[in-house]
Amino acid sequence: MFSFDIIAQSSTTRARAGVIQTARGKVETPVFMPVGTQGTIKSLTPEELLSAGAQIILGNTYHLYLRPGCDVIDQFNGLHRFMNWSGPILTDSGGFQIFSLAKLAKISEEGVTFRSHIDGARHLLTPEKAVEIQTRLGSDVIMCLDNCIQYPAEREHTRKALEITTRWAERCKAAWQSRSNGNGALFGIVQGGMFKDLREISAESLIPFDFSGFAIGGLSVGEPVEIMLEMADYTLPKLPHAKPKYIMGVGTPENLIELVALGADMFDCVLPTRNARNGQVFSQQGTLNISNAKYRYDTNPLESGCTCYTCSNYSRAYLRHLYMAKELLAYRLNTLHNVYFFLNLMKQVREAIVKDEFESFRNNFYRNRKN
Repeated sequence: MFSFDIIAQSSTTRARAGVIQTARGKVETPVFMPVGTQGTIKSLTPEELLSAGAQIILGNTYHLYLRPGCDVIDQFNGLHRFMNWSGPILTDSGGFQIFSLAKLAKISEEGVTFRSHIDGARHLLTPEKAVEIQTRLGSDVIMCLDNCIQYPAEREHTRKALEITTRWAERCKAAWQSRSNGNGALFGIVQGGMFKDLREISAESLIPFDFSGFAIGGLSVGEPVEIMLEMADYTLPKLPHAKPKYIMGVGTPENLIELVALGADMFDCVLPTRNARNGQVFSQQGTLNISNAKYRYDTNPLESGCTCYTCSNYSRAYLRHLYMAKELLAYRLNTLHNVYFFLNLMKQVREAIVKDEFESFRNNFYRNRKN
């Protein structure tokens, strides 16, 4: 039901290309997963996602549990039919959202007690409950519940968080095996903050559970990019070579390129959709702010040579007009382009790795951004 095969390796970096097989189809890595927080990638239909090249999307356990609720999604036998997406879905555990959104969250050995950011209702999310929710959602890749902490954090607090994450991971594994008979996939999450030795301890404590894959959590939580890359560089080689490696919640195109070079296989981030709603669109040359007055008469597409729907049909001048007028179409067209840009970037990265030309691709990527 789940497997991962490495098909190519860069001769000059740790970059690698692989294939994940799931019950709902294959996923070619490195892969970027558009974030569908509440059962939708904001403003886009599943058909548009497929046209843009999406292979797998991400759903959010915390948000979907609170609204519409598992009882609603149960009527559709899972999230796939509910949102009309037939491809694989990865769901996060909800740990990060509780850390960042929930009111009065309290960590205990049992789990996380929190109050909903929607209505203030009290909830208890245990490792077992996190697995149950994700199983009911029909997730193809389930994430263990973890204790995500803020940056900066003191060493002792970080150590306690990784230790409870490990104990929760063991309970998640038992719950997953009980509920799913080992079908699908369950990923463990490495914590340890910005302490290399704690990252290593966390990785070593999770490896014996033989998870389907491993994620590195607790990055991109406010730390400088240099520290984020340093932690990833140190941690990624500590994880099993034959398992997919997922960096959670990262990041910019530059982040993706560098993390691929370090050996990461999977990524997700809200940046393409969030930035699109703020009028920022990605290109090979960098980020464009479509509200800029210089685009008022610009008859060119967002990016020359881009084959996305937006660039194939609309000018910068029109997109600026829509955005300045606060027309809803602006958000859709900007999002279509940004999501396509991220997906196509990963496609190009993969092709470069297969040809063993990743280092050349990486150099050209940065050269274009300087022009």
